[in-house]
Amino acid sequence: MKDILGQALIDYFEDRYSEDIITETNISEEDELPIPYLFRSFSEMPDIEQKALQLCKGKVLDVGCGAGSHSLWLQEKGLFATAIDISEGAIKVARARGVKDAECISLLELNRKGYDTILLLMNGAGIFETVEQTTEYLQHLKSMLNPGGQILIDSSDLQYMYDSSEEGGIWVPADRYYGELEFTMTYKNQKSDAFPWLYLDERLFEELAKENGLQFKIIARGNNFDYLVRLT
Repeated sequence: MKDILGQALIDYFEDRYSEDIITETNISEEDELPIPYLFRSFSEMPDIEQKALQLCKGKVLDVGCGAGSHSLWLQEKGLFATAIDISEGAIKVARARGVKDAECISLLELNRKGYDTILLLMNGAGIFETVEQTTEYLQHLKSMLNPGGQILIDSSDLQYMYDSSEEGGIWVPADRYYGELEFTMTYKNQKSDAFPWLYLDERLFEELAKENGLQFKIIARGNNFDYLVRLT
């Protein structure tokens, strides 16, 4: 898979910024992902992200770290953060920006234990890909936690993107959960392969968490049907 994100981050970091990433899903039109946003400071982050970072404790795993903005803030606060991403370019940039421990590896390939906080932000539940695969990811995350540890993860309910009926229901696909999307990213005439990305509604997320022996608590809600969860 082309490292679209990584190349865009490298270009921005090396002062070659000229355009943004274009994202598209199977239920929405093209949209811009501004690259400068991926280098945001704490004060520029949404309230949900700020809240999650402030709740971090002990040894932290930052999953899908991108350019490393979350890990850098945690380091500044004296916490030890390990940052991982499947994008080689992202890890190159995160290291160059000062993230001390950054590794290009997928979450399921990481077989380390002993984390007090595992952080998954910017629709962290997306990494689960499908509802069916969520159990595998939750069990893996659970196995990496220290006693008393926590998983801080955000997601969104996509009901608002579907047409509603007169009775108040929504018209959803018959062949899949309505939060299972296919994404593509385009940057400088390079287009990624389509990849799955999951958005979980609160009810289903809580049900899946409890099925996997995790306590589910909503910590904060955002302005775009998004919410932050603590799993323990």
